[in-house]
Amino acid sequence: MKQVSLREKAAKGVVWSVIQKWGRAAISTVTFIILSRLLTPEAFGLVALASVFTTFVDIFVEQGLSAAIVQRADLERGHLDTAFWISVLIGMLLTVGLMAASGLVAAFFEEPRLAPVLSVLSLSFILSAFSSTQIAILERKLAFKSLATRSLVATTVGGLVGMGMAFAGFGVWSLVAQELARGLAAAIVLWRVSDWRPGLNVSKKHYKDLFGFGIAVAGNNALKAVVRRSDDFLIGYFLGPTLLGYYTVGYRLLLVMIRVVTGIINSVAFATFSRLQQNRERMRRAFYKVTQYTSLLAFPVFLGMAALAPEMVLALFGDKWAPSIPVMQVLAFIGILQSVLFFNGSVMRACGKPSWELGVMFLTAVCSVIGFLLVVQQGIVAVAAAFVMVGYLLAPISYIAVRKLIQIDLRTYLWQFAPSLSASLIMVAVLLGLKYLFKDQSLNLYLELCMYVLAGVLTYALVIGLTARSLFGQVLELVRLGLPGSKLRKKGDILQ
Repeated sequence: MKQVSLREKAAKGVVWSVIQKWGRAAISTVTFIILSRLLTPEAFGLVALASVFTTFVDIFVEQGLSAAIVQRADLERGHLDTAFWISVLIGMLLTVGLMAASGLVAAFFEEPRLAPVLSVLSLSFILSAFSSTQIAILERKLAFKSLATRSLVATTVGGLVGMGMAFAGFGVWSLVAQELARGLAAAIVLWRVSDWRPGLNVSKKHYKDLFGFGIAVAGNNALKAVVRRSDDFLIGYFLGPTLLGYYTVGYRLLLVMIRVVTGIINSVAFATFSRLQQNRERMRRAFYKVTQYTSLLAFPVFLGMAALAPEMVLALFGDKWAPSIPVMQVLAFIGILQSVLFFNGSVMRACGKPSWELGVMFLTAVCSVIGFLLVVQQGIVAVAAAFVMVGYLLAPISYIAVRKLIQIDLRTYLWQFAPSLSASLIMVAVLLGLKYLFKDQSLNLYLELCMYVLAGVLTYALVIGLTARSLFGQVLELVRLGLPGSKLRKKGDILQ
């Protein structure tokens, strides 16, 4: 039987991850745009506020056991059985607990409509529990084709249910139904594409094997949720669901772009880094490559979002969402930072140091909450600015941690971003020039946006092609390796 190298497996994983992330992003974005025109900012704000709690609680359903399964070198069937049944039990308990506490949460926010929304959304914990171990097994095998199938089908089903209910006039319940339908479809598809089924080989020993690693990952994810959701919590409490709805729309496209840009390689990177945990030299080369490849897409996307936010929001969501424009412009700069820091956490976990990632995230969470508290009364744009400032001020700490693990060089690390940054700045200059030239013209908004996007893509591609031809060739080779039936033609280092 033909032996497939780790490099080729990773390359194919990246391609399927592209299909998954971009396909899901396209479907969810179209769905979101349609729903934003049918529903009110208040409806989005209510669900965003409920999601503050469901997102945080969901982390403890599987307690980081999935990451432990992917990372563990010697995996036994008992580890899988134990992880599955513990997750199912915890998921059921958390569902009941949040349903019971929903009235108290609604009373705290003085928003009675929040209680039923929170109660129904808590059912997602059970769906998550039935999926987490299956996902970990497929990620460990780098079986991203199956994961892509599951993601695309689930997103499509959820979108159709949400849009159908919105057209029928169900309001906020359209968003609730969308989430539950997505989770149910994801679980069903996942069990069809996976051949693993849980047994009853559950033991305290296997749980302890996974828990030591997993609890640090769960703690890190919990703190990450605090960073990403504390702004929603404080805006909802101090400013109300309507302003939270505006903030959510401004943030939504950013999250979609982050998932598209960094999620493409990140899920593959963790599994690949874990395979290389005993060879730090190869891991270092892989780290340089994935961060550089990600910057090629992240820098133009987020800087372009900042430049074109007015046209994007008005064209996609409509005039009623105009307050979301400055939020999107400010948050675009945190997207640039997160795109290159995403892989730091993957390195720490792959090297068996999830506690380091936990420490970095704890400091980030504390500083973020303090920053949000100081400025929330000034409005949603001030909250977005605080998010960005805290991120950049604390970025060196994450770099230092990775440097100690795989001995990366600061000059080499920063220099690899030069091609994408310089080309992106030239692209933004062209976009701003075009916007100035056409500011007094009565152009169709959709035509104008398409013209700017096309001009930006062509400018960026031309500059990269002229100034970084070898890098452009490496990316094309990476894509070729990931295509079905491809063979490695040369010995150039692609991912490692």
